[in-house]
Amino acid sequence: MTIKDRIGIDIGVKKSVEEGITWAAEHGVRYVDFRLETGPDSFAAFTPERCEAIRDQADACGVTLGLHTLSAVNIAEFSPHVALGADRYLRTYIDIAKAINAHWVEVHAGYHFTSNVAQRKAAGRERLKRTVGYAEEQGVVLLLENMNWEPEHAEVHYLGHNLEECHYYFDAIDSPNLRWAFTVNHAVLVPEGIDGFIDDMGLGRCEEVRLADNHGKYEDHLQPGEGIIDFRHLFRRIESDPDFNGHYMCAFGSLESMLTGRDYLDGEAAAVLGQAAAEH
Repeated sequence: MTIKDRIGIDIGVKKSVEEGITWAAEHGVRYVDFRLETGPDSFAAFTPERCEAIRDQADACGVTLGLHTLSAVNIAEFSPHVALGADRYLRTYIDIAKAINAHWVEVHAGYHFTSNVAQRKAAGRERLKRTVGYAEEQGVVLLLENMNWEPEHAEVHYLGHNLEECHYYFDAIDSPNLRWAFTVNHAVLVPEGIDGFIDDMGLGRCEEVRLADNHGKYEDHLQPGEGIIDFRHLFRRIESDPDFNGHYMCAFGSLESMLTGRDYLDGEAAAVLGQAAAEH
C-alpha cells in the first residue's frame, strides 16, 4: 500500500456515513473518520439493517471506517447523572463501531476548568479503564488522542495534552484495545514537540497519525505547508520506525482542502522515501 493510500480524511459530520463512503471511494481515499450523534447519523438511526448495509458498502468500496467521538463531551465528568451519560456515550460508540465494522473509535481524556484537576483526571482515567474493558469484550479498538494545549488564561484545559498527562492514562491502561492517535499539530504546541513525543512514547501503540499544520501559537488546524511543521522530517521519523504500521488522517479545513493537502503530504512523503531509497 502506498503512502497516499494510507493517508485518510476525517469526514466528521460533513457527510453522512453512506455519502462519505461513496465520496471516499470516488476520490481514492481508503481511510475515513466519522462523528455521530445528530441528524442522519444520530445514535438511534443505526438500525441493524442500516449497519449491515454500511458494512457491505464499505467492503465493496475498499474503505476502512473509523469513528471519532466529540471532544466537547467531558470524559472527565464526575457529576451525578451526567457521569453516567458519559459512560453510556462511549459504550454506544463502541456498539455502533462493532455493528458497522469500524476499525477504531477515537476517544479523549476530557477537560478541566482549572479547578478539581486531580479529581477530573482520576474520573477520566477510571472511565477510560471501564470503557477499554467494554471495548475488549466487544472486540473494538479505542484510540486515545493527545489533545491541544490551551493558553494559561483559558478557563477550559484539555487533559492528555502533554507527555506527563498522556502517560497518566496510557501507563495505567495496558491493553491491546487502547492505542494512540498521535495528533502532530497538537504536539507542536508543547515544549516536548513532535520529536519529544515520538522519542518518549515510541510508536508501538500508535495506530493513527493525525495531520494538520500549525503556527505554534495556539490551536489552529492549518493547511499543510502553511505553518511551521516540517512534514518531510515527520515522515522520515515515522516511516523509518518499524513499530509503526498504522495510517494517517487529514484533519483540517473542507473536504476539498483535505484532498489538496493529501496530495501535498504525499509529495512530502515521497521526497523523503525517494531520498532514503537513493541512499541505499
